Amino acid sequence: MDEALVVIVRVIISFFTLLIFTRILGKQEVGQLTFFDYINGITIGSIAATLATDLSSKAWAHWVGLAGYALLTGVLQYITIKNRYLGKVMDGEPTVVIENGRILEKNLRKMRIKLSELMMLLRDRGIFDITEVEYAILEINGNLTVLPKPEYLPVTPKDLRIPSTPNGLSTEVIQDGIIIEQNLKQRHKDENWLYQQLKSKGIDDVKNVSYALILPNGQLYTDQYEDHVGKDSDLSDYDGPY
Repeated sequence: MDEALVVIVRVIISFFTLLIFTRILGKQEVGQLTFFDYINGITIGSIAATLATDLSSKAWAHWVGLAGYALLTGVLQYITIKNRYLGKVMDGEPTVVIENGRILEKNLRKMRIKLSELMMLLRDRGIFDITEVEYAILEINGNLTVLPKPEYLPVTPKDLRIPSTPNGLSTEVIQDGIIIEQNLKQRHKDENWLYQQLKSKGIDDVKNVSYALILPNGQLYTDQYEDHVGKDSDLSDYDGPY
């Protein structure tokens, strides 16, 4: 029982320490991480897990190790931001692997990327004909950025001289039947306007609304708990109970 209590305390310390450090080190999606960042994150997580469960050694030593890794990571982040040269040394540089439809084998070998992997990355970007590619650049996180040749670029409203309006952001104003008054004020609306919009959609009680947004064009989008859309679409070919 005593060991269980010690583990619980260690878990709480480890959990909140890891939460604080990850918030300090900033936001990065997994897809944006370099290989070193990925391995470093695994190491920090491993130290945090050891801090929580390894009762054969003092928690303080593991916490110092965890703090040391987080501190060094933060220092390296600061250095790579302030010093462009060291940033290139630490993170590497984007590399052109296709130019004018031609594969640059020398750059592929330098990046240790196989031709089959390159073709897979192209297919993942919707490119099945390599001759359509003007430039393909392998980014430092392993993603492939592709610039198609001009004749294969999608048509835009500007190309067709079609007038367009600027895009905006949607603002949520109801969530789980609760009105978010602050967001209403940000869009210069009030509850009277909201109730009128709901009434025009045949909704008498705001508690029946699961989610509501003010769209960029000023219209109100609503989703009710009871969606009368007929039979649900089913993509499965399995008739079992699960």
